[in-house]
Amino acid sequence: MKRGRLPLTALRSFEAAGRHLSFSRAADELFVSQAAISRQVRELELFLRQPLFYRHHRRVELTDTGQRLLEQLVRSFDDIDGRLSELVATPAQSVVCISVEPSLAASWLVPRLNRFRQLRPDIDISLDVDPRLIEFRSDQAELALRFSAHSTSWPRSEAERLAPVIDSPVLSPALSASGLALESPADLRRYTLLHEENRQGWARWFEAAGVSADAIPERGPLLADASLSKQAAVLGHGVALGDLLLVKEELATGALIKPFDINVVCGAYWLVARSLRNLSEPAAAFADWIRSEFAESRRFLEGA
Repeated sequence: MKRGRLPLTALRSFEAAGRHLSFSRAADELFVSQAAISRQVRELELFLRQPLFYRHHRRVELTDTGQRLLEQLVRSFDDIDGRLSELVATPAQSVVCISVEPSLAASWLVPRLNRFRQLRPDIDISLDVDPRLIEFRSDQAELALRFSAHSTSWPRSEAERLAPVIDSPVLSPALSASGLALESPADLRRYTLLHEENRQGWARWFEAAGVSADAIPERGPLLADASLSKQAAVLGHGVALGDLLLVKEELATGALIKPFDINVVCGAYWLVARSLRNLSEPAAAFADWIRSEFAESRRFLEGA
């Protein structure tokens, strides 16, 4: 086929829709309407004389032809994106964009960033605080710090385990002094429990502590992330299931106390990139620094 006849707009629309398996998310990425994406995909299917998607109620699925075409387009567009990035003039001051989970950014990374600044004053860090998946394209972060409870299946990316996520109950000394004595894990049922996103974390911890699931109270506020849960615990609003990595300073200063030595591993933090072996020099320097900082944190967790 002559290059002048390549339906580039339709191919771009299909590639975005295929990666996301969603016409609406493709439309958001390309700043067009969902109808425009649908029309471009339909025109491409007419051009190829075969379907690229199975269309179900509220979802789409790639056909075999669609899957083969998507794999080629992702590789090709990524190669083009990478070459264009190489050709863009490098500024005198390097800037590395890092995508970070909100709680990890607020409670762990930001308090440490000045250490990296002292080590590499020639590199500025731009933080993109967002828990959503990213594609690591030229207009996005080069590295990401992510939590995963079950797997490391970030599409077309590599992940390196940095440290376990270990949960344990924490509360303020004032709340502990004013409330009922905490002589056994079951006594926590008489306190207000602070939940992060859902109630599954406390269910796992009580199970590890040997408390019957039937006795676990279905109550307590639901908070968006670990940093809010920690703040509420410091203010005495209830007992949080604290990520020990994120409450380290509060435990050290006495702002929070840990009434029991029962810990539950509920996942891990990961360093994620398109390719960890092919980072820019500034990003590679930041990745090495992150590894050393997490090595220190792992030593703390081993003694927790």
